[in-house]
Amino acid sequence: MASTITSGTVTVKITETVSLNSTNYDSINTLTIPNVNEISQRIVTIPPQTITELFKFATTIAPGQFLKTTAQYLRITNKDDTNPVALNIKSTTSNTWVRVPAGRSFILGSSTASMESIATGIVAVPTLEDIDVISAYGPTAGEVNTVDVECYVALT
Repeated sequence: MASTITSGTVTVKITETVSLNSTNYDSINTLTIPNVNEISQRIVTIPPQTITELFKFATTIAPGQFLKTTAQYLRITNKDDTNPVALNIKSTTSNTWVRVPAGRSFILGSSTASMESIATGIVAVPTLEDIDVISAYGPTAGEVNTVDVECYVALT
């Protein structure tokens, strides 16, 4: 049986507008991603002081797991109005933590050849690795609130 899904184009538009001293400093950046045939969008509630897996990228498909080679756009938006959330981007040999303040988004263009982390020193020339897992960590010690994040991924 053949699929009845017709591929589409995802359009991502980032717009920044500000006027300082009667001068506009506006910017619009548009990205179009053709041949998208799969979208995953969901809200995930992250408990406080808990690591919650959001995405896996591999060579097989499973619940919450996507093919590494087909992920073309990924966004994680912190839907909380107060608390930050920490994201862990993990490869086979390293991982990086990124803080996403309330109301802000983390955007990634691909899961392949996308990251490198080291504990100390400077990366002179990066050796980028595939991302295997992206997890979130809820509010830090002393916080008792959960944080909702919106997870969106477009695949070809």
